[in-house]
Amino acid sequence: MALSSARAEFRAFLSVLSAVSLALLLTPRPARGDLSYTVQEEKKERFVIGNVAKDLGLSPQVLSSRRARIDTEEGSARYVDVNVNTGDLVVAKTMDREKLCGSRLNCILNHELVLENPLELHRVSLTIEDVNDNAPKFLNEIITFEIHESASKGQRYRLDEAHDSDIGQNGVNGYSLEKNHHFILSVHGNTERGKYAELVLDKELDREEQKEMDLVLTAVDGGTPQRSGTAVIHITVLDANDNVPVFTQSVYKVSLAENAPLGTEVVTVRATDADEGANGAVSYEFSRISDHAAQLFSVDKVTGQIKVRGDIDYEEEKYYEIKVQAKDGSGSASIADIIIDITDINDNAPKIILKSLKDPVPEDTVVGAEVAIINVQDKDSGENRQIRCSIQNNVPFKLNPSIKNYFSLVTTSPLDREKESDYNITITATDGGSPPLSSSMTIHLSVSDVNDNPPVFDEQSYSAYVAENNKAGTSICSVTARDPDWRQNGTVLYSLLPSEVNGVPVSSFLSINADTGVIHAVRSFDYEQFRSLKVQVVSRDNGSPPLSSNATVSVFITDENDNSPQILYPAPEGKSLMTEMVPKAALSGSLVSKVIAVDADSGQNAWLSYRIVKSTDPGLFSMGVHSGEIRVQRDISESDSMKQNLVISVRDNGQPPLSATCSVYLLISDNLAEVPELKDMTYEEKSSKLTSYLIIALVSVSTFFLTFIILILAVRFCRRRKPRLLFDGAVAIPSAYLPPNYAEVEGAGTLRSSYNYDAYLTTGSHTSDFKFIRSYNDSTLPAGGTLRKSPDDPFGSSFNEAHGEEVRETSFCFSFFSL
Repeated sequence: MALSSARAEFRAFLSVLSAVSLALLLTPRPARGDLSYTVQEEKKERFVIGNVAKDLGLSPQVLSSRRARIDTEEGSARYVDVNVNTGDLVVAKTMDREKLCGSRLNCILNHELVLENPLELHRVSLTIEDVNDNAPKFLNEIITFEIHESASKGQRYRLDEAHDSDIGQNGVNGYSLEKNHHFILSVHGNTERGKYAELVLDKELDREEQKEMDLVLTAVDGGTPQRSGTAVIHITVLDANDNVPVFTQSVYKVSLAENAPLGTEVVTVRATDADEGANGAVSYEFSRISDHAAQLFSVDKVTGQIKVRGDIDYEEEKYYEIKVQAKDGSGSASIADIIIDITDINDNAPKIILKSLKDPVPEDTVVGAEVAIINVQDKDSGENRQIRCSIQNNVPFKLNPSIKNYFSLVTTSPLDREKESDYNITITATDGGSPPLSSSMTIHLSVSDVNDNPPVFDEQSYSAYVAENNKAGTSICSVTARDPDWRQNGTVLYSLLPSEVNGVPVSSFLSINADTGVIHAVRSFDYEQFRSLKVQVVSRDNGSPPLSSNATVSVFITDENDNSPQILYPAPEGKSLMTEMVPKAALSGSLVSKVIAVDADSGQNAWLSYRIVKSTDPGLFSMGVHSGEIRVQRDISESDSMKQNLVISVRDNGQPPLSATCSVYLLISDNLAEVPELKDMTYEEKSSKLTSYLIIALVSVSTFFLTFIILILAVRFCRRRKPRLLFDGAVAIPSAYLPPNYAEVEGAGTLRSSYNYDAYLTTGSHTSDFKFIRSYNDSTLPAGGTLRKSPDDPFGSSFNEAHGEEVRETSFCFSFFSL
C-alpha cells in the first residue's frame, strides 16, 4: 500500500512538472508572423490575454489606421478580439475547453489578425488551458459483479472507468473504495492515458455469510478544488467464474466518411469467454466515450456492432477514440480501443466573404487601385479546399491573389461615370473537389462623379432676330448647354461675358436667366441706331473647380416702319423758300426739278414713291414715281401761268405706309429780270404803288452807278474761279438738309450723307436736264446757303448765310448776269 501511494505521488509530481513545462513553452513571445497565446477556459469577456501591438512591434495608432481585426473561418465562432485603441488581445466570448476540444490534450484555436493598407495577415494561435470545472462521472451509477465464492484471494475485477471532461491534472487522478472486509482497490494508468481501478479480493467470500454487498467507489480528480464522483459496486456472491471475455484484437482502427447515413455500420467488435452458460455470455457496452461521441455512435450489446446514430461532420471532429467493454454474465470484463478516423468528402461549397469594399469609387481612380478585399473559405480539406476565383470579363476589374485565400479586387482600366455609373461584379469561387463545388457573390459598385466634363452648348453660335421698338424684358432666344456630370457637377449656370457695344456695356442691352439660358432684352432697340450686336454666353457648372465653355449669340434687329420720309430738297417752308426757274421754251419731257427725300428705315420700309397731290396747272408737269423728278408734261404755252406751285407727297412702302409733303415753287421765265414778280407767289404786297415806284427808281439809279464797278469785279473774280454753285442762270440744289447720319440702303431711294449733288439749269437748253457733276466736299455750300425769297429782296432770290469767298463771288456773278 505504501509503495502504491508513493508511485501515485510521483506520477502527480510528473504531471505537475509537465504542465509547468507546457505553460513555459506556450508563453507568448513577440515575433513577426504567427502569434501564440495561452488563456484559461471560462475567462470572462474583455479579459486581456496579451498585447498584439507590442508583440508585432506596432503602435496602437497603426492598428487603428490599418483597420486591424480578428477573422475566423466562415461558421467558426470568434472567441477573441483586438482592442485597436490599446492593442490588447481580449476575450470576446467565454470559452469552454470541453466543448471546443473534447478529450484532446492540446486545445488550440486558430484565428487570423488582418491588417489593411497594405494587406498583412498574422496567425494567432490560442492555447486553451483546462480548469477544473467538471467532476469525474461514472457511465453507470451501479456496477454489478457476480463473484463466485470460490474466488481466490488476490482475484482482480476491473471496474468501470470514471470519465472527467477535464484533462491532465484536472482529469481523473485516483479512485478510493469504501472500507469493507473483503475487497481493496488497485489503481492503474496515468493522467494522460486515463486511470482505471481494479477491485482486488483481499479476503475470501462466504456466500453463506453474505450473499450480496454494496461498496461505494469514489473517483477524484487532481484539480483545485478537488472534485469527485461515485458509483455503487453491487456484488452478488456466486459460484466460481474463472474466465474473462477476450477481444479478438485490442485496438480497432476504422475509417468513416463524413455524412455517413444513419445506421451505417462502423465496426463490429467481438470477444469470447471460455466459460459456459451465463458465465460465458458476453455483452458489450461503451466503457469510455465522450458526451459528443455518445450522441453519434451506438453499440449493440449482443452483437458488438457499432453503428452511426448521428450526423458525422469532418469539419467538427476529425477522429474519435472510444473504449468498448466486453462483460460476461458474472461481471468479468475486458476492454478494447476503437479509433475512428473521419474522412473528408467535398460537401462544403466555397464561401465568399467580403472583407472590405470601397464604395463608391471615384471615376478618377488610378488603374490598379484596390477597391475591395474578399476572403474565400472552404471547410473541406486537401484538394477539396483548393480554391479558384474568377470574375466576368466585361468589367474593368480583376482579382489578384494575395495571402492565403485572400483576393484583392483592382481596376484594370480608367473608369468613366458618364459611360457606366454602376457595376455588378459577380465573383465565382470553385474548389478542387470531385465533383467541384462553387459559389458566387455579386458586388454592387457605384462610380462617384468627378467634375471632368465642361458644359457643351448645343450650338457654337446662335442667331436671334428681334424687331425694333420691342418692349423691355422681351425674350429674344434661348441657349442650352449640357453637362453629363452628376448633381452639382452637372448643374449649368449661364452668364454673359462682359463686353461693350458702341462703348456701352452689353448688360445695358441684354440679360440672361442664369438657370434657363433665356436671353431677354433689357431695353427697347432702335434699328436706326444699330442693327446687330454680338455677345459671348458663358455656361459654367457648379463643380470644384468649375468648368465652363462659351458660345456666340448674334442678335439682329429687324426694321419696322417707324420713320416717315424726310424731304431734303426742297427745304421745308419754315426754313427757306426755294424757287425753280423753268424756261418758257421747255419742251415736253424736260427735267425742271427733282424732289430729294430719304427714309431712316430700311428695306421696303424705305422704298419711296412720289406723286403730285396739288398743282396750279394739273396737266403741265408730271412726277417720276420712284425718281422724284419733275418734268414738263407738255410744251409750255404763253397762256400758262408764270407762277406754278406744286404740292408733292412722298410715301414709303411700309405697313402701314408713312408719308410727308412739300411744296415746289416754279417760275416760267427766260429772264431773271422777271424775278421781282416772285414776291407775289408768297405774299401780297400791301404798300402803295408810289412806294414801289420809288424803290424801282432807287434801284435803277444805284444799278447804273455800280454797273461799271461790278463789271470789273465780276470779270476779275470770274476769271480766277469758276462759280461752282450757279452758271448761266442755273438754280442750285444744295445739300443743306441732308442729315449727318443717314444709313445707306442700296436701291432704297435714300442717299448717303457723303453724296450731295450740284445741278444747274441752262436757259439756252431745250431739255434743261439736271447735270450730276461731282460730290461736294467740306467746302460745299452749307445748310444756310440756299436761295430764299424774302420781303427785303425785290428779286426774291439771294443767298443767306453763305460762307467763304467762293460763295460771295458766286453771288456777285449771279447779280451781274441777272442785270
